[in-house]
Amino acid sequence: MTETKTQSPERRAAAAAIDSLRQDLFHNVFDYRPLDPLGTGGPVVRRLPKPLRKGVVWFPHVVVGLVALVSLLEGIFAANTYSPFGIATLITAFLPACTLLMTLVRPVLAFWVSIVSTPVVAIVGSGDWPWQPSAFACHLGVLIVVAARTRPRTAAWMWLITLLVGSFLGNMGPGFSNTAPMAVTSAFGLLLVAMVQVRREAQHEVTVQRTVTAVERDRRTLLEERTTIARELHDVVAHHMSVVAIQAEAAPYRVENPPPELEQAFVTIRENAVAALTELRRVLGVVRAEDYEAPDAPQPTLAEIDRLLDNVRETGLETEKTVTGAVRVLPQGVELSAYRIVQEALSNTLRHAPGATAKVEIGYVLGGLGVRVVNGPARGLVKPSPGAGHGITGMRERVAMLNGEMTAGATGDGGYEVAVFLPVPAEQERAEAGEGA
Repeated sequence: MTETKTQSPERRAAAAAIDSLRQDLFHNVFDYRPLDPLGTGGPVVRRLPKPLRKGVVWFPHVVVGLVALVSLLEGIFAANTYSPFGIATLITAFLPACTLLMTLVRPVLAFWVSIVSTPVVAIVGSGDWPWQPSAFACHLGVLIVVAARTRPRTAAWMWLITLLVGSFLGNMGPGFSNTAPMAVTSAFGLLLVAMVQVRREAQHEVTVQRTVTAVERDRRTLLEERTTIARELHDVVAHHMSVVAIQAEAAPYRVENPPPELEQAFVTIRENAVAALTELRRVLGVVRAEDYEAPDAPQPTLAEIDRLLDNVRETGLETEKTVTGAVRVLPQGVELSAYRIVQEALSNTLRHAPGATAKVEIGYVLGGLGVRVVNGPARGLVKPSPGAGHGITGMRERVAMLNGEMTAGATGDGGYEVAVFLPVPAEQERAEAGEGA
């Protein structure tokens, strides 16, 4: 029977470190990963003139190419100082420069080529040990570029491997070893790159979190608005079902000597209305909050628009109302939605366009109701108040509930316009008129 021994924290940490090393520097070593140009939406690039942006996006490639070129020229000059141009020059000058250029397409492979070529260049060349000036600059460039294209922990592994290789070669070489300068210089460079990466990742996380928060806020706003609409729908439908039940109970007394069949029919109607009302309250009542109290007064209708406009005028908003078409009683849900839309549009005007004037147009047309609220640009010294955009969301939900149409947007003079059409089928109007009678 085999016993499973729990690993100590030290062994788990060591195993995790080895696994990260294998993942960062041994997996997919030969992957082709060309360095992408910079984006044009960066804080620096987007401030430049448009013609310069196309060239600036290649700035990292140009820097790497210039460092490789300068190192190549320095390596050729140093090699020719001690011997004529030959194999030694190709190795000590071209190999480090080509390794640095390789970071633009195969970054991990470039690091290993730079590490493996370090003793070769040191033995073939003459000068500092184990990194000559050109090899020193190119290996430092390889570390920085690869670290910028991978993760911060990869930079730590590369620095450690460079330190081990440099220490091993330094003990074998003649005279002074420049491993310590390489370790210090590369540590500062890699630390700077890691700090930039961590900051960039933090900014990315903040952006993602803000996006998620905005989506969740919009979704919550939508649910809250639907809950409000469901509450109002409950009140409207419950009112109508109560009227049906009362009329069904009173109808037999309006007819002298009604036949039993008629009395039974009205009894059935009343029972069905009461049952439907009970079921409606049971289903739609779940959307009410525990502390929600149904309003004592009936829900507002278009007949109370004048009172709404008077209240708005008291706040300083100049409003003008225009009514066209034959005014008639519409279904309560339509009138309530129209009233709420006008109310929210005027509230948005007060909030976003202080000092502006507003026009409210209500059109009774064949097949429905048209509502249009237009405000001018903000005027005066009062600054607009920021909003979360919940008002427009609520308007669209109300319009969608009634299968209507809505447009909302800025006008040419800097104002804002909300236009809504709420359809009302003819049979629904007739039923509303009969109930009102």
